[in-house]
Amino acid sequence: MTEKQEKILDAALRLFASEGYSATSTKKVAKAAGVSEGLIFRHFENKEGLLQAILDLGKDKIKNIYADIVLETDPKEVIRKSLNMLFEIPEEEYDFWKLQLKLKWELSIDNSEKMAPMHLAISNAFKQLGYQNPEMEANLILLIHEGLASAVLRGQSFEKEKMHAFLLKKYNV
Repeated sequence: MTEKQEKILDAALRLFASEGYSATSTKKVAKAAGVSEGLIFRHFENKEGLLQAILDLGKDKIKNIYADIVLETDPKEVIRKSLNMLFEIPEEEYDFWKLQLKLKWELSIDNSEKMAPMHLAISNAFKQLGYQNPEMEANLILLIHEGLASAVLRGQSFEKEKMHAFLLKKYNV
């Protein structure tokens, strides 16, 4: 990938995450990236191609995060790691994760396929630990993920460290 392509993708990610996909024009992306709008079309064809390039780059990021959890064999560690990941999002990645949440609402993009391996790993962990309803426990963890991720990414004020400790204690991990 060229330096200009990277600048275009960085600008698009930043704008899509802050202003929304629908409200961001390729002209605005070009201006933010310091390139011509034609260059965006040459490299990415259209705005949808630009979004797809960002999502494709993100697939590796998501796979790497989930792999550590999905490949874990200790059920308590699966739950601990899945809870920890919420509190370990590096600030430089906030735009990427904000975009994931915005797309879910703005374009009704369903993330259930991406979450399936996580759900299965968490559900199996609860099953191994003898929980009565492991599927629902896994659903709850994923809903907690979504809610806490939204709060963290919006900069909502809450006691992150206390919440983290509470969740780890609640699940005895």
